[in-house]
Amino acid sequence: MSHAPQIRIPATYMRGGTSKGVFFRLDDLPQAARAPGAARDALLMRVIGSPDPYGKQIDGMGGATSSTSKTVIVSKSSRPDHDVDYLFGQVAIDKAFVDWSGNCGNLSAAVGPFAIASGLVDPARVPRDGIAIVRIWQANIAKTIIAHVPMTDGAVQEAGDFELDGVTFPAAEVQLEFMDPAAEEEGAGGAMFPTGNLVDELEVPGVGTLKATMINAGIPTIFVEAAAIGYTGAELQDAINGDDKALAMFETIRAHGALRMGLIQSLDQIATRQHTPKVAFVAPPADYVASSGKPVKAGDVDLLVRAMSMGKLHHAMMGTAAVAIGTAAAIPGTLVNLAAGGGERQSVRFGHPSGTLRVGAEAARVDGAWTVTKAVMSRSARVLMEGAVRVPGG
Repeated sequence: MSHAPQIRIPATYMRGGTSKGVFFRLDDLPQAARAPGAARDALLMRVIGSPDPYGKQIDGMGGATSSTSKTVIVSKSSRPDHDVDYLFGQVAIDKAFVDWSGNCGNLSAAVGPFAIASGLVDPARVPRDGIAIVRIWQANIAKTIIAHVPMTDGAVQEAGDFELDGVTFPAAEVQLEFMDPAAEEEGAGGAMFPTGNLVDELEVPGVGTLKATMINAGIPTIFVEAAAIGYTGAELQDAINGDDKALAMFETIRAHGALRMGLIQSLDQIATRQHTPKVAFVAPPADYVASSGKPVKAGDVDLLVRAMSMGKLHHAMMGTAAVAIGTAAAIPGTLVNLAAGGGERQSVRFGHPSGTLRVGAEAARVDGAWTVTKAVMSRSARVLMEGAVRVPGG
């Protein structure tokens, strides 16, 4: 009996923000996987090690969490005024699918460095020393991201003293600008607030009627009040991720919110849309101890936010959800803004399970509707390993 040899595919394993994933140049993928479809999905699932009924992804590159079950495909952009196109695939852990419905804000920080190191950015646009401006087309959500990548001696600078809660070691700072971040989701009409309201009454069977801010910015997100669902907003992962009843409640909220936002047409469709929308709960500032043991004082933050990702409480904060938080905080009257004390603001520092994060947003009211020109935050990125991944032939 003959056995096909493993296929070798050039790849780079990178950390971006508080996530990590496998990065590919589009042209390095096998021919059948260069276009969207079943072949591409099958390849990426096999690279990551999914679906895995054990939930460990032992036979792949995944780390068995939503933050580490990620893939990225980058190519030179054919769009004017952009350097590269960036496509993000969130690989389900125990199910056989790849969710292409949203962006990963954390891994966005690694796209610019990867693109420069991979020769995908015109060398004439990359300074030997200083800051390289990489113009990224985020293909999942059809938005522009501007990455400010530090360069030293003609190479991407990775070492530095920028500290990011949720990441153990310091690194070089990569500033990201998410331009016009209100997502153009199918069914939402491109509206930042698809229901037309800053706050809605969301009926959730078995839970009750909750006040909710449902926003399309960075990533579609449903914000509810922590107190309304029995939490303080200071919870860490263990308080929720081991509670099956709580996880089921959040998934029910997510399904009914998605339906109200027009992202799905029936509740059963939520099962094939794990990545979006996100559910987050907010609370006013309070003292707590982060997962690292570091104390966070109420005076250090404007509000507390906890967010669910792929059915679990996230260990820090998704970058795209941070964009949603910053955008909602800048608009008076949203639940996020009210938890932060209300009023107009251009930036907000929020507490998450691993510590704190600051994000800025520029919001304005135009013709009676809210618009946000950009959201800004800093992350860091680093190459963890480069070379090639291997997958079984066939």
